[in-house]
Amino acid sequence: MKKLLSFALCAFMIFSIFTLTASAAETYTVVKGDSMWKIAVKYEVGLSEIKTANPQIKNPDLIYPGQVLNIPTTDTAVVNFEKEVVRLVNEIRKQNGLKELTYDWQLSRVARIKSEDMRDNKYFSHTSPIYGTPFQMIKNFGITYRSAGENIAMGQTTPKKVVDAWMNSSGHRANILNSSYTHIGVGYASNGHYWTQMFIGK
Repeated sequence: MKKLLSFALCAFMIFSIFTLTASAAETYTVVKGDSMWKIAVKYEVGLSEIKTANPQIKNPDLIYPGQVLNIPTTDTAVVNFEKEVVRLVNEIRKQNGLKELTYDWQLSRVARIKSEDMRDNKYFSHTSPIYGTPFQMIKNFGITYRSAGENIAMGQTTPKKVVDAWMNSSGHRANILNSSYTHIGVGYASNGHYWTQMFIGK
C-alpha cells in the first residue's frame, strides 16, 4: 500500500495465459421475448439486484408480458464520476499511443461493489474479506479474462484528482498504460471517496 500526499492508493496486476447502491428505482413492463437477463443488460444492472428488487417474482426464469418489475438504479452522479474516470484514462492512453479501453458495465458493477465493500467494511486492500482477491472476485461475478489488474484509491474527491494521483504512482500508471488490457470498469463509493479501477484483457 502506498501513500501519496494525504490520499491512499494501491495497485495490483497479474498476467495469465489464458451491492449495487439502489439510490432510486424505476419500473419496467415485461414484453414478449423478455428474460430477467435481457432486462438486466438493458438497464446495466446485476441480475441478482433485479431479483432482490422483485420478491413478488417467485420464479425468475418465468416472467410474463404485462408484469411490472422494479429496476434498481445507481445514482446518476456516481455513474457520471465513474465514466469520467474512463474518459480521462482513455485520453491518457491515446496520448501514449495506446488503444482506448472499452467501458464494461459488468466490470464497473464489480468495481463499484468492491469500493462499497471497502467503505462499508472499513478496509483498504486489494483483498476483500468477503470477495477475496480482485481476480477471484471478477471470476466469481462471471467475467472471463486473459489478464487483469486493479487500482484502488481513497480520499480523492473528483475523477481528475484520482486519475492524477494514479498517474503519479508508477504501479498505478503501469496498469493504466498496460497494452494487454482491452476493457475497463470503474466503481466509486461516496462517504469516504473510495475508488476502484478494474482492467481486463480479453
